Amino acid sequence: MEGVKAKIAPSMLSSDFANLASEAERMLQFGADWLHMDIMDGHFVPNLTIGAPVIQSLRKHTKAYLDCHLMVTNPLDYVEPLAKAGASGFTFHVEVSQEYWQELVQKIKEKGMRPGVALRPGTPIEQVFPLVEAEVPVELVLVMTVEPGFGGQKFMPEMMDKVRVLREKYPSLDIEVDGGLGPTTIDVAASAGANCIVAGSSVFGAPSPQDVISILRKSVEGAQCKS
Repeated sequence: MEGVKAKIAPSMLSSDFANLASEAERMLQFGADWLHMDIMDGHFVPNLTIGAPVIQSLRKHTKAYLDCHLMVTNPLDYVEPLAKAGASGFTFHVEVSQEYWQELVQKIKEKGMRPGVALRPGTPIEQVFPLVEAEVPVELVLVMTVEPGFGGQKFMPEMMDKVRVLREKYPSLDIEVDGGLGPTTIDVAASAGANCIVAGSSVFGAPSPQDVISILRKSVEGAQCKS
């Protein structure tokens, strides 16, 4: 099914930011489907990373799908700037959008971006059900497998229960996992039903990034064949 194809999204947070355009091109040549862009505001999470100006600069050099994960307190403020910058996907956190998520999803779609919702490890999976089932739904759920805000953390296998629940409930949903994914952890994520795989240090820190991307893809596709 088109919606649940394997999508491997190297996290550009682990790239060499001084050479972002060439790093993006390198990942695409190595077989990446998406480029994952972590946008942090220093408030929702302690770290401060990139914003719309960097997305806009990168967009001039690539036609790739820019999968933007917003770890920010006020995602509504980012819709217009990111749309103008050329973002492809706009994934916001359910923890900060309980009161206005319907307006947010509507605006994201109106601006031509694909809406997604993310949840921290401590957030119950049930909180995203209304967003997936809405009249104007999100099209992706990102299950964080580490605490958002820092790279290089250890994968939390207990988060795969959330992925299993989502896949059983929504067979054609894009389910993304982010945090500690690599060759040693991909099988448990893939078998749980994740099809969009964000990987940072395991890809960029590997002697052969293309081999890691290939391993991630084969694991997802293999799990799908068994299901």
